[in-house]
Amino acid sequence: MTRTAVITGGCSGLGAAAAERLTADGVKVITLDLAESADVVVDVSDSASIAEAAERVGSADILINCAGIVGPNKPLWEVTDQEWQHVFAVNVTGTFNLCRAFIPGMRAKGWGRIINFASMAGKDGNPNLSAYSASKAAVIAMTKSLGKELATSGVLVNAIAPAVIETPMNDDTAPEVLAHITGLIPMKRAGRPEEVAELAAWLASDKVSFSTGAVYDISGGRATY
Repeated sequence: MTRTAVITGGCSGLGAAAAERLTADGVKVITLDLAESADVVVDVSDSASIAEAAERVGSADILINCAGIVGPNKPLWEVTDQEWQHVFAVNVTGTFNLCRAFIPGMRAKGWGRIINFASMAGKDGNPNLSAYSASKAAVIAMTKSLGKELATSGVLVNAIAPAVIETPMNDDTAPEVLAHITGLIPMKRAGRPEEVAELAAWLASDKVSFSTGAVYDISGGRATY
């Protein structure tokens, strides 16, 4: 049986790496992204558009919520209402919209895998990235709650919390901020997208059967809890 995976932010960075890795496993991948090259071009923060997209796609066995933005690189007291709300709209509400749209189909089948991309920033907090850090902490909490809600349904929900990874997302990060957070990694390097994709592929598989509501760090040793 061929399984279907929906991957948001699937046209670049970690989403593209996950799409490539799952395709190699024989999974049918459907990418959702703002990029024109996506299978479905959609804004994850728009709940009505996501509902329509889910109707077009049909049921999915695997959902990987990878779409995200870094947001403003500045002290919290300089962050505007619009900047704060935009980060939460994409990173948190986007994840919520996708989960709400595809969970009913997974529950009906009695099998599903949901992988939400968080960040080490959601655990540790990064200076001058308050909106991003807070949004990823929210993704972690959502994952833990949802994992408990679906614990007996056959649908497993886990999060991945990467440290700095070599992706286009970091193109918008101020050099001094990037240098600081990379310097926190004991391995003294950024991670590679394919390394994260291996973890995502495992979490999307039948090999995972007794883990839900968990947060998997991939941080080059930065994680301390």
